[in-house]
Amino acid sequence: MKAIVCNEFGPLKDLEYKDLPDPVAGPGEVLIKVEAAGVNYPDGLLVQGKYQVRPDRPFVPGSEVAGEIVALGSGVSDRAIGQRVVGHTVRNGYVSMAAVPANASFLLPEGADAAEACALIIAYGTSHHALKQRANLQPGETLVVFGAAGATGVAAVQIGKLMGAKVIAVVSSPEKADIARECGADHVIGYDNLKNEVKALTGGKGADVCYDVVGGEAFNAASRFMARNGRLLIIGFASGEIPKFPVNLALVKEYAVVGVFWGNFAREEPAVYQANMDELLAWFGRRDIKPVVAGRFPLKDAAAVLDKVLNRGGVGKFALIPE
Repeated sequence: MKAIVCNEFGPLKDLEYKDLPDPVAGPGEVLIKVEAAGVNYPDGLLVQGKYQVRPDRPFVPGSEVAGEIVALGSGVSDRAIGQRVVGHTVRNGYVSMAAVPANASFLLPEGADAAEACALIIAYGTSHHALKQRANLQPGETLVVFGAAGATGVAAVQIGKLMGAKVIAVVSSPEKADIARECGADHVIGYDNLKNEVKALTGGKGADVCYDVVGGEAFNAASRFMARNGRLLIIGFASGEIPKFPVNLALVKEYAVVGVFWGNFAREEPAVYQANMDELLAWFGRRDIKPVVAGRFPLKDAAAVLDKVLNRGGVGKFALIPE
């Protein structure tokens, strides 16, 4: 099979596109002929040795694959050869053939686009968990979404609207503003003068929930525009700056700062994770949610695609397509 291999932590350009032996479906696994592999921001950090975990080298990055089941491992009775699924792997996603635990694979609606389906695992999975379990977002509340044209931001805007929130999308360019509007945002603003704009759009109250994938100065503004009983969700730090939080603000304004780590959730609460995926796939099948695919690129171009993602150079979801 074809694969992208990280031999040592370092620059993205050092990733190697090479042939590896085809995997086999082990006990409890399905073997997938990959139609698309999802690309995520943490993939690039992992390759550079900048993520929370540092796997043994060499390794294959990537954790989302979608395609057709071509073999079943022993003990698998709820999947069949020929079914199309999207699956989550710990790593080993940038490949043309992937062995995935059957219980981490999810049946796709008929005719589903494989690149779109990859967005359901981490991007939509993170946003869904963040808004449903961590924020307990309620109808009528105001949700502010940073990075609202990125893969997780698009998901947060769409899911927030489905949950009945008023959504204020925050973006960095006119192109990204158009994407946020198409996804259903009620208001779209930039990062300049964030505190005052959010306060003005909420009649002085502030945000009930803020979805922060950016950190840095955007977080500093959010820490000052939260409403009483608000929930400031910490998703990531795309700005490259991990901010320091003045805890007195949480005291005097009476809001909560809430961490969101989707991988930990999926591992520690498998039943809730399965229920979330069932709901996402139902929405996806009805087109209540519509992942935005920024581009489909050959698998061999993984390094260039990761560079684009890390530099916030696109909108929506990027996918790698095996040749």
